[in-house]
Amino acid sequence: MHIQEWLETVPAIAVYLLVGGVIGLESLGIPLPGEIVLVSATLLAATQDHINPYVLAACAIAGAIIGDSIGYLIGRKGGKPLLEWLGRKFPKHFGPHHVATAERSFQKWGMWAVFVGRFIALLRIFAGPLAGVLKMPYWKFLIANVLGGIVWAGGTVAVIYSVGKVAEEWLKKFSWLGLLAAVLFGLGSLVVMRIKAKKAEAARAADPSEARPEPVGTAD
Repeated sequence: MHIQEWLETVPAIAVYLLVGGVIGLESLGIPLPGEIVLVSATLLAATQDHINPYVLAACAIAGAIIGDSIGYLIGRKGGKPLLEWLGRKFPKHFGPHHVATAERSFQKWGMWAVFVGRFIALLRIFAGPLAGVLKMPYWKFLIANVLGGIVWAGGTVAVIYSVGKVAEEWLKKFSWLGLLAAVLFGLGSLVVMRIKAKKAEAARAADPSEARPEPVGTAD
C-alpha cells in the first residue's frame, strides 16, 4: 500500500504525530523517509479537508527542530565512537565515505551546512549528530536549525499544498473539458457526415448517369 493511501485510513491526529515523529527521528540521525512522509501527508491535506495544512506544517517544523537538537546533544556526548557505531548499523548512510563528505561540508560551510543540509537527504540525517561531534557552538547550531526547519518543512508544505490544490482543480476542469470535447467531437463528426452526404446527393442529381448502373452486356 502506498504511504498516501495508508495515511487516508488513519485519523488526522495520527497523521500529525506520524509526520512530526518520522521527521524528528530522521533529524536525530535515524535513516527514515521523512520527506516522502511529509509530501504524502501534504498531498492528502490538499485533497482531504480533515487535515489542516497549518497544523501539519507546525508538526513537521517541531519534529525537525527537536530531532536535530537531540541529535546534536547525542553527538556532543557520543563523539567519534557514535559515528563509528552508526556506520556499523547503517553502512549505506553512515559509511566512512559519507562521514568524510559530511565533515568536509561542515568544516567548509559551518552554520550553512546545518541550514542547507535540511534540504539534502544525506546531510539532513547527519546535521544534528555531526554538528555535536564537531563541537559546533550550540547557539550557532540552534539558529541554523530553527531557520532550516522552518524554511524546509514550512516551505515544503506550502509549495506541495498549493500545487496539490491547483492540480485538483485542473483535474476537475479537465473532466468537464474532456466531456465537452467528446460532445463537440461527436456533433462535429455528425455535421461533417451530413455535409458529405448532401454533396454526394447533389452530385448524383447533377449527373443522372452516375445513379444508373451501366449494362454489363447485351442479349443475343
